[in-house]
Amino acid sequence: MDKPNAVQKIVDAVVETVTDDARPEVEVPGKPGGRTPELAEPTEPTGPLDPKPDQEAPAPVTATGRETGAAAHARAQNGAFLTTAQGTRVADSDHSLKAGPRGPVLLQDHHLREKITHFDHERIPERVVHARGAAAHGVFRGYGTAGEVTRAAFLADGVQTPVFVRFSTVLGSRGSADTVRDTRGFATKFYTTEGVFDLVGNNIPVFFIQDAIKFPDVIHAGKPHPDREIPQAQSAHDTFWDFVSLHTEATHHTIWNMSDRGIPRSLRMMEGFGIHTFRLVNAEGASSLVKFHWKPEAGVHSLVWEEAQLINGTDPDFHRRDLADAIEAGNFPQWELGVQVFPDTPEQTFQGIDLLDPTKIVPEELAPVRPIGLLTLNANPTNYFAETEQVAFHPGHLVPGIDVTDDPLLAGRLFSYLDTQITRLGGPNFAQIPVNRTHAPVNDMLRDGFHQDAVHTGAAPYRPNSLDGGCPFLAGAGDHAYIEFPTPLPPAAKVREAPASFDDHFGQARLFWLSLSPVEREHVIAAYTFELSKVYEQVIRERVLTVLAEIDPVLCAEVANGLGLPAPQPSRPLPDMAPSPALSQVAGTWPTTGRVLGIVADATSDLDAVRQVRDSARQAGLLPLLIAPTGAPLAEDLPVQRTFAATRSVEYDALVIAGPLLPAADDHGARDAKSGVTGPGAQVDSRVALLAGEAYRHAKPIAVLPGAEAVLAAATADPAAPGVIAGDDAGELVAALTELLASHRVWDRFPPAVS
Repeated sequence: MDKPNAVQKIVDAVVETVTDDARPEVEVPGKPGGRTPELAEPTEPTGPLDPKPDQEAPAPVTATGRETGAAAHARAQNGAFLTTAQGTRVADSDHSLKAGPRGPVLLQDHHLREKITHFDHERIPERVVHARGAAAHGVFRGYGTAGEVTRAAFLADGVQTPVFVRFSTVLGSRGSADTVRDTRGFATKFYTTEGVFDLVGNNIPVFFIQDAIKFPDVIHAGKPHPDREIPQAQSAHDTFWDFVSLHTEATHHTIWNMSDRGIPRSLRMMEGFGIHTFRLVNAEGASSLVKFHWKPEAGVHSLVWEEAQLINGTDPDFHRRDLADAIEAGNFPQWELGVQVFPDTPEQTFQGIDLLDPTKIVPEELAPVRPIGLLTLNANPTNYFAETEQVAFHPGHLVPGIDVTDDPLLAGRLFSYLDTQITRLGGPNFAQIPVNRTHAPVNDMLRDGFHQDAVHTGAAPYRPNSLDGGCPFLAGAGDHAYIEFPTPLPPAAKVREAPASFDDHFGQARLFWLSLSPVEREHVIAAYTFELSKVYEQVIRERVLTVLAEIDPVLCAEVANGLGLPAPQPSRPLPDMAPSPALSQVAGTWPTTGRVLGIVADATSDLDAVRQVRDSARQAGLLPLLIAPTGAPLAEDLPVQRTFAATRSVEYDALVIAGPLLPAADDHGARDAKSGVTGPGAQVDSRVALLAGEAYRHAKPIAVLPGAEAVLAAATADPAAPGVIAGDDAGELVAALTELLASHRVWDRFPPAVS
């Protein structure tokens, strides 16, 4: 039997955690360390604690891809005692070396100098875009269904490949909030046996620009204004709308961003797209053009705008916390990778759509997405900086069977991603950082440079050579060499132009609008109105309205009305278009595993019913969190996870209200500013009324146990409205809530005005 290679050993360890038997038993995720601390400071020397069960580290391979045999966390700190960077034990790290207790401090204090110097250099330049990210380890399993279009080995049937996935916002800095309206990055690093393959995409399938030479322009326009450095992480300002209203190829991406896609409910619940058209080559050398799609098993879901705004204040880390907690609780996020496949014709078009235009999609009704593999994220990073911050993606990290096309935006990315890492990560050897290391053997003849980890042997880092026996040798096609597809090129002159097929800037934006459900259209109208209300210059608002007129008269008129401006007329008749149902998020049902259920109770509640709700929720795969007046347990077996003062409705996908919930001792404005009047003579805690009222207007399912009717009245929630259910059977209530959650929200609660 062949000895398993390094990749297979890593995969075996990763896959082990995906099985149901290995899922962790975590009642409530979020425990900060691997051990419960004592009240007093520890004094008995002990070694470093093991990582938490949900954490994984980069694979223990060398800088040149050799298997080390070391444990996954072999790079972690070692020993029980504090040392210098050179391993010398330290007796005191609280006081500088001084001439007497009052000083002065002595320059000879080598420990002080080392500690301060390293601290001064702890930060590296953050990414210009995608600075704020969250990431996870996982495994990808090929279905074997891609064999007819590509010879990429990791897509073969049953092949399992370790991966590292980073999600991010585009515009904000590392310190910005998670739930801003923005495009999200979705970048996947596959550690395949043939080398690293990076699929670097977004949660929106098109981009603002058609040519990479415009990338600095669109980012400069979207970033905070250069004089005040505001607003942070948002597009609701003059420079962004000035640019996109003048550079109308941005129109399609902009309407996606103004839709619910711009504020995803969770990183686990958003699609991913490769954006560009790629070329796949099979074992016979035949080529096809494809677009990559990630389809989340949990469905595609979003926040409503008020939720996003509340979350940015109450929990700006909402998305990264949600991802880490889901993995810690064993609710491993999954996506199916699929491809739309097109003939590789000289025109590189499909049904009249130019496949090299990154501002265009091909509707799935014209070219269905073929599933080719399953991604499962099952381990959190051990160290944010070492992994999430230092991971370096590049669209040019390709493997045999996957090639690029002449998309002019992709051409620039092939240069830019590589170039930026050299500054950000301190030199050309960033591929040797553990999270970036390939799991395939490396013999690259690249030498020296900052942060060189490899210790090279031999005398001849050049070829041809005889001093090193001719090594390294060139590989042939049979040796899994990467060979670019010999694409024929027509005669051409050097020009700075775009093809005529790139000229339609509004047709697909109209297709997107017509494909949305009425409630989604309401949200698009609200988003444009909100964003443009933040624009100072009136002429920019008017110019954007002329763009919206080219998409749809209803959209333009409703936004104009919200701004108090006249609605302009389109410059041409608007085409009739068949909607693409795949573009709407409001259709169908999805698994509810990992959805968060808030159970609101106090000491007067029926605690047996509370237990039944909690246990039924767990059995249904939900995450129940008990919300009470204080952090004290309601009973020995009923620990409290949230308090009335320290929670908001945005943490929960659904609520169960157990009992009348009388005002708690801290329910007054001087103690908690969320407290307020709930109505004449109301005997309900006003924070609970606020909680229920927000959930109600955010169209979330709400269940009430006997005695809780007063809470609905205090929240001005109609007990007969869709998605508001009452009963005394806890199991039936949870089953009804779970069924409602499968549709994400109770969309019928508030009928839209725009059809």
